[in-house]
Amino acid sequence: MNIEQIIRMITRMVMRRAMNRGINAGIDLAAGRGKPKQDMTPEERRQTRQARQAAKRARQAARLTRRMR
Repeated sequence: MNIEQIIRMITRMVMRRAMNRGINAGIDLAAGRGKPKQDMTPEERRQTRQARQAAKRARQAARLTRRMR
């Protein structure tokens, strides 16, 4: 293995982690984690909980599909 391949491999690993972190942050933001619990109505809390669960399932599905490749 030459130095170019090693650098390419490390770059891919770093980029993969950065992309995953960014995707997870976007999903969390869309799930409504930005608002404090005290400021939410019971309906908003329920919707936030459901969105968080859906985001968790989406992350699990993405992880599973990556494993299958």
